[in-house]
Amino acid sequence: MKDKLILFLGLTLFLVVFLSHGGKSLYYNSLALAILMIFFWVFEVIPIYITALFPLILGIPMGVLLKQDLIDAYGDSNVFLFFGGFLLALGLEKWKVHDQIAKGIIHVVGYSKPRILFGFLLATGLISMWISNTATALMMLPIALGIIHALPEEQKKSRFTLFLLLSVAYASSIGGVGTLIGSPPNTQMVSILESEFHIHVDFFSWMKVGFPLSICMLIGTFIFFYFAMGKERHEKHVDFHLEKQVWTRDQLKVAGVFLFVVLLWIAKDLITPILGFNYRDENVAILGGVLLFLMPSSRQDQSLLVWKDTEKLPWGILLLFGGGLALATVMEKNGIISSLAVLFKQLEGTPYAILLLLVLVVAVFASEVLSNLAMVSIFVPLVGSFALHSGLQVESLAIPLTLGASLAFMLPVGTPPNAIIFSTGMIEVRHMVKYGFVLNCIGILLMFLCAYFLL
Repeated sequence: MKDKLILFLGLTLFLVVFLSHGGKSLYYNSLALAILMIFFWVFEVIPIYITALFPLILGIPMGVLLKQDLIDAYGDSNVFLFFGGFLLALGLEKWKVHDQIAKGIIHVVGYSKPRILFGFLLATGLISMWISNTATALMMLPIALGIIHALPEEQKKSRFTLFLLLSVAYASSIGGVGTLIGSPPNTQMVSILESEFHIHVDFFSWMKVGFPLSICMLIGTFIFFYFAMGKERHEKHVDFHLEKQVWTRDQLKVAGVFLFVVLLWIAKDLITPILGFNYRDENVAILGGVLLFLMPSSRQDQSLLVWKDTEKLPWGILLLFGGGLALATVMEKNGIISSLAVLFKQLEGTPYAILLLLVLVVAVFASEVLSNLAMVSIFVPLVGSFALHSGLQVESLAIPLTLGASLAFMLPVGTPPNAIIFSTGMIEVRHMVKYGFVLNCIGILLMFLCAYFLL
């Protein structure tokens, strides 16, 4: 009965907004579609992967999307980055390489749940400062799953399991704001400021705000998870089923491919000028996946990966990410985002502290449904122009906005790391909304303090 009521409410909201202007207003048509998708995502009225197909079903008939818009969204480069990363994860899982790495991490940080959680948060966050947050999440997820698989059966659905998975997603995003190269929105903001405002933001200028924020946010996330674990935080020694085993030749081959991909991700800015051609994260991820299909294994006439293995690949997440990008395009093209600009014009003369807080709130919560890259592309020119007219430094609003765009923790479509972790099927949207909302608020507070006192 409850599910039918939620379905009825969602469809009613959609129809009321859609029919309020006879279905002829692109603005209200877009708003109706956005309301429908967000409602269905939050309440999981149907599987969220099916909700992600709504732009394909309704976008062109409602007039809010063109065919090319759909191609760009569902064929986005990040979709292929996910695909390649998932192939690598399949290889690690198939040959139990993630189990071997998990053993090493536990032997270093210890066997208590809080120490493992802290170790994962810190390791993931520090790695994400130097390679993309998406690549980091793809790299760390199989290792987290290795630890979860080593737990006793009765503990595999514990809060520790939930928080370990969330730590991979959240720390990937948190670490990404620590340096200029940690997340694509950071460099996108720099290019916008240079091209439109002739302002140069160098590596150190970013780090003096981003790095302290990243470290404080990682610690804050651990403290929150520590207390949210309840009685589990007092478990000093967990009985992991981790027996030391010698690495097999196949495991070493898979690990070699994995390390090759990671090194290319890290060194791409150094290698590109030498090679004379540009390659991107998705190119490297796909290359790694292809290598696994090419390299022979110890099993007769079989490569390290065969096509049958892809039955385990979370295809739905590729649709989910495409649907999120399509929704972002709907909101950008048809005036929903630009209508928010009217609010800024009414804020002239408002104290900087209040402006900063408003920018952070908008950035964090709008990024739950907008891609963080789209968020920066749309709003940085807006807040930059407003800052100039208000006598403020452009960086004083543009940098906080960009930081906030990467720290959205509530929905799978909020950031690529969120989507990757959700693909495990071990996390429900309600969990992400519940704990992500608290971390959104913690993030806004910490970003406010860092931006106010360090910019």
